[in-house]
Amino acid sequence: MPEHKNYPNDIKIGAPFSNIVLDDNYAFLAGLVAADVEDGLAILGDVRAETRVVLNTVKLLLGKIGLDMSDIVRCDVHLTDLSEMDAMNEVYGSFFEAGHCPARTTTQSGALYGGSRVEVTCMARRR
Repeated sequence: MPEHKNYPNDIKIGAPFSNIVLDDNYAFLAGLVAADVEDGLAILGDVRAETRVVLNTVKLLLGKIGLDMSDIVRCDVHLTDLSEMDAMNEVYGSFFEAGHCPARTTTQSGALYGGSRVEVTCMARRR
């Protein structure tokens, strides 16, 4: 069985979970909303702005373990309103090379942390 470990947490997220959990093959990032990574306070805006903040956080966290957006193999995107999916997709697509987007599920959630409109969970393949 592969060893699972939490990545050393030098970024504070203000919530009782790990930024990244690693095993031998994958990095798991979960529950990321548009928040200041230092104090965990939500940065609220429209769905485009929040998507940009969330995915920049994903990029930052992956960079800390030597990975980048091209290493992501799966994403789950939770929106408070599926009618905003096209707006989210405009920003989301700009973070991935054309034709190389990860597998993704998008769902509507009743409420997200801090009043956020977007939450992202990712799995990235470690090299």
